[in-house]
Amino acid sequence: MEAIHWADQIVRRVIHDKGDKNSYTVAAGITPSGVVHIGNFREIMTVDLIARAFKHAKKRARFIYSWDDYDVFRKVPKGMPKPDMLKKHLRKPIIDIPDPFETESSYARHHELDVEQDVAKVGIFPEYIYQAKKYRKGDYIKEIKIALKSTDKIKEILNEFRKEPLPKDWLPITGFCPECGKDNLKFSNYDNKDTLKMDCKDCNTTININLNKADFLKLPWRIDWPMRWAYEEVDFEPGGKDHSTTGGSFSTAKEIVKLFKGTAPSYLMYNFISIKGAGGKISSSLGNVITLRDCLEIYEPMIVRWLFAGTRPGSEFAISFDLDVLKLYEDFDKCERIYYKKQEAKNDKEFAQQKRIYELSAINKPLKKISIQPSFRHLTNIVQIYNNDLKKIINYYNPQSKEDKEKITTRANCAINWLKKYAPEDMKFKLQENPSKKIISQLKENEKQALIKLSNSLKNKKFDEKSLFEEFYNISKSLELESKEFFQVAYKILINKQKGPKLAPFILEIGKEKTIDILNTLKQ
Repeated sequence: MEAIHWADQIVRRVIHDKGDKNSYTVAAGITPSGVVHIGNFREIMTVDLIARAFKHAKKRARFIYSWDDYDVFRKVPKGMPKPDMLKKHLRKPIIDIPDPFETESSYARHHELDVEQDVAKVGIFPEYIYQAKKYRKGDYIKEIKIALKSTDKIKEILNEFRKEPLPKDWLPITGFCPECGKDNLKFSNYDNKDTLKMDCKDCNTTININLNKADFLKLPWRIDWPMRWAYEEVDFEPGGKDHSTTGGSFSTAKEIVKLFKGTAPSYLMYNFISIKGAGGKISSSLGNVITLRDCLEIYEPMIVRWLFAGTRPGSEFAISFDLDVLKLYEDFDKCERIYYKKQEAKNDKEFAQQKRIYELSAINKPLKKISIQPSFRHLTNIVQIYNNDLKKIINYYNPQSKEDKEKITTRANCAINWLKKYAPEDMKFKLQENPSKKIISQLKENEKQALIKLSNSLKNKKFDEKSLFEEFYNISKSLELESKEFFQVAYKILINKQKGPKLAPFILEIGKEKTIDILNTLKQ
């Protein structure tokens, strides 16, 4: 089996750990307690890459993604609409919180749907499991009974890593009061079979529970996670750095799973993601989040996949929205050229690595032949020259196929969004079709004559980038104008700025005719 890529190496390890089978279950999941950010996305992306690597190894992979929407709503994240309304529903299950955006059936469903729609754009289609439905349908009644009957053993496992031992009367069960909906509950009097007592400390409700009929109970997180490993027969699941420390939830879960006659999955720790220019861990509760949707405004879907496919999950990395975006597009295009053998790799190892990364970055399968590669850096000029007019931008590149047209459209939209939201001011401009009389009146006579000369040269001669650059200096010298002054007035007339993109290629991008039209306004 090939193992050039980290995903293939992990698959080889899982097969070694779990035995050679036809099908493997890989899992991920999250609580939709707030906006699901790009740091959370690392888990689902990692598991998707592993699922694809299983298929590459000629094995079936069942990819399940659990929405833990039966968890308690603990805190109103910053930036949410209707915070006062949400605050009234604290301590209830997330699935029962009204949607403050008023578009979906619940707060949980709003955040779930955002993710489900966005991950599909990057080629991720897991089997979604909604834990509120599972618990309320009674699918886990047998497992709840196992946990309650194993109370002493579970306490022993959890207490090993606790500073303060659990209370003597603690039971491994939680839930939501059928009267007030909140989780401030005390359980007691378990008969080691089917019944126990529940007291709600918020509304003073007391219930003698029949476990076979109760649809408002659930297992606490540290027991719920390993229970589901056994229930779904999970072979692989990653976890964040916070779950992976000694005494963390994975440490206890790999022991608790044995009580459910299961084994812990092959495990992988993934590291945090930061946003370049915004230090620290991303946090939904603090409201400082960048989502997959935000990334897809700037990066093509394949490039989003490529960012993760090309980075080992254990490595911390930053997603950039500054000038690094230009370099990342260039690096992706290089990877693509190497895959299609349009650029030579340094050696066989680099070719194999780049080829595998590109395969895993594809939304479906790589195209049979390379499509057009409009430089992102170049596009930032083109979209501004054509004032974001997609039809004109597409015509400029003269696409030869449907795939070319789609690539130009997607990348142009990303360039437009980047310029609008993140680009430094000195990269932004607006081409002046008719420079104002005020700007023209501020020109010295030799400056004005220099630009008229440039207009005449463009009309009568053919230029490439090098020869046009030389022409600037010849014109400046002939009118005893400093070259710096020439560039400044050219930018002033073309884009009403002191400086801008490299002038020679910029004029060639604008086109001789359009440049001449702008400069001819000086003759009027």
